[in-house]
Amino acid sequence: MPAIRNLSAEEARAAIPALSQVLVDCVAGGASVGFMQPYGPEDAEPYWRDVADAVATGGNLLLVAELDGRIVGTVQVGAAQMPNQPHRGDLKKLLVHRSARGKGLARLLMDAAEREAASRGKTLLVLDTATGSDAEAIYPRLGWQRVGVIPDYALWPEGGFCATTLFYKRLT
Repeated sequence: MPAIRNLSAEEARAAIPALSQVLVDCVAGGASVGFMQPYGPEDAEPYWRDVADAVATGGNLLLVAELDGRIVGTVQVGAAQMPNQPHRGDLKKLLVHRSARGKGLARLLMDAAEREAASRGKTLLVLDTATGSDAEAIYPRLGWQRVGVIPDYALWPEGGFCATTLFYKRLT
């Protein structure tokens, strides 16, 4: 049975090696999540240290999915916004290790992220994802509304431009 947990800053720092392995696997698998190949754990660790620092300040929520006590997935909610956007959060980096896909972890992570965001007064979440990616198909099934596509928004990890699709979801 998978477990979903919202990590404290201390827990996030302790989980950096495991989080790095998930991120490295996703980038190796072609996920356009901001990083280029080749990408190893030593590349991922500074990113996760920054995330843990943001958790410490309340700027980010960091949730993980565990199977058999091992972190195999994660998602973040950027909670710190400009003064005119206290109701909004940014969903970031929904990642599931390729060895753990097909078990409903993305749905569990998203459900938990939405609940955590709502408990902190967020009524609107937004995200972007690579157009044409496997991830793009997940969000409409979870009740997210497609807004549109921006061409040539980023690069695929192996190179070449990719578009991004924007989504939002109102929380109740």
